[in-house]
Amino acid sequence: MTSDYCVAVHALVYLNHKAKVLSSEELAENICTNPARVRKVMAKLKKAGFVKTKEGSEGGYLFDQDADRVTLDQIAQALEIRFVDTAWKSGDTDMKCLVASGMAGLMDEIFDDLNEQCRKRLKEITIGTLDHRIFGNQNKER
Repeated sequence: MTSDYCVAVHALVYLNHKAKVLSSEELAENICTNPARVRKVMAKLKKAGFVKTKEGSEGGYLFDQDADRVTLDQIAQALEIRFVDTAWKSGDTDMKCLVASGMAGLMDEIFDDLNEQCRKRLKEITIGTLDHRIFGNQNKER
C-alpha cells in the first residue's frame, strides 16, 4: 500500500471537519507533506467525485459528499489501492519443483484474500466515523 491512501483519508476528514474550500498548501500543512503530493492525490479524489475544486486565488478543494456515506473502501477503490501486495515473487512457474512452480500463485491467492478482508472491514468505516472519533459531537468549524 502506498501512503497516498493515508494522504487521501486525512485530507477528506480534514475537509469534512473544516467544511470549506482549502488549498493544497493548507491541506499539505495539516497532513505534513508537500502540496504537489496533495494535488496528485486530490486529482484522483476529484475524478471519483469526492471533492469539488474551485479555481483562483481563493481556490482549493471542497469535500462534496455525505461523510457518513463515504467509506474507506470507496477511497481505496478511487486510488486503486491494494493493501497487501508484492512486486517480487519467489519461484518460477517453469521449474519442475512443485514448490518453486506453485508458490507465487499460492501467495497471490493469499494476498487477494487479505485484500478482500481489508476491503470488507473498510466498507464499515466512513469519513464521518473518523471525524466522530476525533471530534465527538463537536460542531464543524465554519
